[in-house]
Amino acid sequence: MVFEEKIVDELEKIVKKRDLDSIEKYIGKNRKKKTKKLYIKSALMVSAHKIRHMNKIDNLNADIAIINLEDGVSKELKPIALKMAAIFLSNIKESNSMLVIRVNPLDEGGAQEIEYLNRFKPDAIRVPKIRDKKDVKRALKIVDEDIDLHLSIETKEAFLNLKELKIDKRVKAFYLGILDLLSDLEIFQEALKISNPTIDYILSRFLIISKTINVYPISFVYQDYKNLEEFEEWCKYEKDMGFGAKGCISPAQVEIVNRVFSPSIETINKAKYIKEKFEKMLKLGISGFEDEKYGFIDEPIYKDALNILKSIE
Repeated sequence: MVFEEKIVDELEKIVKKRDLDSIEKYIGKNRKKKTKKLYIKSALMVSAHKIRHMNKIDNLNADIAIINLEDGVSKELKPIALKMAAIFLSNIKESNSMLVIRVNPLDEGGAQEIEYLNRFKPDAIRVPKIRDKKDVKRALKIVDEDIDLHLSIETKEAFLNLKELKIDKRVKAFYLGILDLLSDLEIFQEALKISNPTIDYILSRFLIISKTINVYPISFVYQDYKNLEEFEEWCKYEKDMGFGAKGCISPAQVEIVNRVFSPSIETINKAKYIKEKFEKMLKLGISGFEDEKYGFIDEPIYKDALNILKSIE
């Protein structure tokens, strides 16, 4: 926990009263070291005005903790939520989770939020309602150079222009906001079903283009957080499609994502065996051979084993 219970109680009272004057004294001087994740599985959304929830972030298993200032925070609470995000960032000393701030759209206060938050050094800023590379350029100019940029893909223009949005090495991740995207496309949300060809197309296009431009694709948040059975079905379905990460809105969802998207012990052991055997044979000048345990092994099989092992680093 970042704060003692007494401080949490005090901050909750300040949020309830929306007392912006009293909150400044809680802003600390810590600047957390950047958390780097080679592979991401779970990205948990936490509302910035809910300090009791944020206070548990350092004990959660989410690869990314998204401190949310946008959806889920009412207009009246946004100013106090911004200060709460600053308080949290300036008091946490270390975190296994990447800390990402989801600001409001740039023209709806997001630009000013980024300018304020830069000095608190989150690992990344997530910008919603992006439409084209002009929006990305604008965001990059505002975000400090040592902070990564993550983008929400939730407009039809952004979905159409995916390839053009990777204009800088700091653009590291895309999040698929599928409900907003469906609304923008005027497709009823009842279409969001496993094995619906339209949804499959959206997911596969988002996944493949993200991968080809070296941006990490994070699949959509499943809103019915109590329906863990169907949530797990979605995780398994998306893993079979090739996804490695999914958005979450509860710790229970995080646990399912981490379990489903992690390679099994059998898969890891097989990958280790193939890597060792291939590299041993390669030293003898042999790059394709019949193995008594796993059949024919050549370079594509070896590369797949390397990808599996990288995913657990």
